[in-house]
Amino acid sequence: MGRITKRFPGVIANQAIALDVKAGEIHALLGENGAGKTTLMNLLCGLYEPDEGEIRIFGQLMRFRSPKDAIAAGIGMVHQHFRLVESFTVAENIILGQTKGLWRDSPQRLHAHLQTLAHQYSLTLDFTARIWQLSVGEQQRVEILKALYRRARVLILDEPTAVLTPQEAQDLMATLRHLAAQGTAIIFISHKLKEVMALCDRVTVLRDGQRVGTVAVPQTTEQELAQMMVGRTIKRQRRTDPPERLPQTEPALILKQLSVMGDRQHLALRAIDLAIYPGEIVGIAGVDGNGQRELEEAIAGLRPFSQGELWRTGNLAHIPSDRYSMGLLTEFSIAENLVLRDVQHPPFQWRGLLRLAWIRKYAVDLVQRYLIRTPSVQTRAGNLSGGNAQKVVFARELTRHHQVLLAAQPTRGLDISATEFVHAQMVARRDAGTAVLLISTELEEILCLSDRIAVLYEGRIVGMMDGASADVHQLGLMMAGKTAVGHAQLADQTPSFYPAEADRRTRD
Repeated sequence: MGRITKRFPGVIANQAIALDVKAGEIHALLGENGAGKTTLMNLLCGLYEPDEGEIRIFGQLMRFRSPKDAIAAGIGMVHQHFRLVESFTVAENIILGQTKGLWRDSPQRLHAHLQTLAHQYSLTLDFTARIWQLSVGEQQRVEILKALYRRARVLILDEPTAVLTPQEAQDLMATLRHLAAQGTAIIFISHKLKEVMALCDRVTVLRDGQRVGTVAVPQTTEQELAQMMVGRTIKRQRRTDPPERLPQTEPALILKQLSVMGDRQHLALRAIDLAIYPGEIVGIAGVDGNGQRELEEAIAGLRPFSQGELWRTGNLAHIPSDRYSMGLLTEFSIAENLVLRDVQHPPFQWRGLLRLAWIRKYAVDLVQRYLIRTPSVQTRAGNLSGGNAQKVVFARELTRHHQVLLAAQPTRGLDISATEFVHAQMVARRDAGTAVLLISTELEEILCLSDRIAVLYEGRIVGMMDGASADVHQLGLMMAGKTAVGHAQLADQTPSFYPAEADRRTRD
């Protein structure tokens, strides 16, 4: 790609960017959210056309007018935000767009063929399941397998391991090394610098829509790459300070014997007992698909219980695991999204009429306070980068009065700088006396933030650890279901009393 420039109204997404990727090379593309990485790759896979510059594939000048042209030229992309048809099965999504071959096979032969392919790449899937029934991690596996099925000569992966377990990530890396050895050119977009250092041959860094530089992995370090990305030093360290709460403090959130059914009519949560106190962060660690989504939705009131009780004092602020489908109305402006939950109250309305000047003033203030990068508060929320979209959700939720913060996968797909910002916001809420429940598949994030850590496996809490002294090896074993050490500690987690003034939901 030579001197690629792409402009959108009010912003230059890419400015004279040069990128070369060799056959058989795994080339990392790094940059903050909004740096221009995804736009550059959307140009390469035919979703956009460049305003200036040229694209050459194996020396041949190309002009892609549609994704179909890019696919025909051997370009495949696994997008960070999935391109799946929710009402279709896994098998139908994988072969969608193919005009020959497997569409004409019987379902049994189709599933057998895809099962062989999935086994080859260590991607476990139920090919008869419909997309809406899958966890986020399972949907990501569908996207990866779909790209591998098409055998692209240039394979682009946008945050492919963001929702994979460490073992699945290792299996994917082995697959990518195998593909590269066969001559496939691979572009690997990730914010996980350890993965980049372990997997990639070279790294190109973008900042503010421009290319900062390209370096060979053996000749750089994680710290140098982080500085190239953000233009300053990033310090990330594990918190060891204990929470400050009095022994007589009552819990702000209590779950007692909570059981919840999943979308496929299986028991997704099994008799969960948990209490969270004001001024602490409790992290829920676990491999994606072990009940995290159902736990989030049950606490947020989006999924009914089949058994048990939930007590909560005060209001709940909710940072959802999927910021686009659950947190934002993407067709609405940033300003509209920021007042979405309070638009019916003054000062945003008067006698049934919206006070647009007040809404705009409020939105401009939050954009400045939460460092949201946007040309205007009237910009569609769907046009924001992942990090800035997440900041909109945080700004709306944290400015509302609340006693409990439910943060599910709060940094999924975010860059180092945005992650640092989100973590600081969560710690600030904890220090202000909020009870914080953090649900994350990122073990590093759990260890960095949590005062206590509960491990979720197959819908059960199988252990509880102190955050400051948690053993990483033991956590990993519990996440994999290899041990249930810590069960003895669980009896003390759910008090026998309930706050006198609390919102109670129950199902016997």
